[in-house]
Amino acid sequence: MKKVITITIAIISIAILWYFFIKPQDYQIRVVAKANTGTINQALKAWNKTLPRASIRQIKDISTLEQMMVSGDSTHIYKWVIKPITDSTSQIVVDVKDQNHSLSNKIAIPFSDTNFEKQTRKKVTDFIESLNVHIKEFKVTFMGEDELPSTYCACVEHKSLQNNKAFEMMDSYPFINSVIASNGIQVIGVPFIETTDWNMQNDSISFNFCYPIIKTDTLPTIKDLVYKEFIGMKSLKAIYNGNYMTSDRAWYTLLDYAEEKNIKVDHKPIEFFFNNPNMGGDALRWKAEIFMPIAE
Repeated sequence: MKKVITITIAIISIAILWYFFIKPQDYQIRVVAKANTGTINQALKAWNKTLPRASIRQIKDISTLEQMMVSGDSTHIYKWVIKPITDSTSQIVVDVKDQNHSLSNKIAIPFSDTNFEKQTRKKVTDFIESLNVHIKEFKVTFMGEDELPSTYCACVEHKSLQNNKAFEMMDSYPFINSVIASNGIQVIGVPFIETTDWNMQNDSISFNFCYPIIKTDTLPTIKDLVYKEFIGMKSLKAIYNGNYMTSDRAWYTLLDYAEEKNIKVDHKPIEFFFNNPNMGGDALRWKAEIFMPIAE
């Protein structure tokens, strides 16, 4: 009996030590979201920009982010971990810690519904509501494998963040259209983006915004315009409907499929645009074909 009591006391002591001094979070929330990892990652970063005194950084890969929010005399650290359930649903685990009042939170939480808990639930709920609005603003349809044909094209080179891609493209529309029209260059297809580099850690991309054209011996030399051969390739394909600012949501759908099917891909997506965003209109009627090249 004495041995049992000693073991029980030891277990309780270890549990108390772990809870107050080792347990990394003060509070944890779990929620299921109707979106894949990449969409949640990008939506979370966009939502963070709407918050005062908040910052966010990606840890290791797109499934883990750390967010810092300053509230009064406290600094709250949110660790968001996104775990896929299906190709269109994910579990989000949010571990939250108050850097300034962690011990007092851990003492109070088992006995009452603290303001810290209420504030944390409110923040997570606000994000989920923002995410639910966002996922109604676009549609991604996976189409399978396709063969992209080669073409000659006139391009403008860009470097930007993912969420600025559409603005860069819109800036190039007047220039490239006027050059093509004033020089009699014959266009043979819709404009497209060829990604040349994608840094998934900091969301930066380099890309060529191009028009497929007929190659001739009399193409004019024009500053900031590059002529190049686009080499076709076998790719995974999706159809994206929505504002081109968030067409990268289709990139993550293609990456998820490639990972699920153990298909090696080159992280340099190509997008063909069938609408001019400068013309406005219902964005859900905009169409883009998105391709993720299959690595040889």
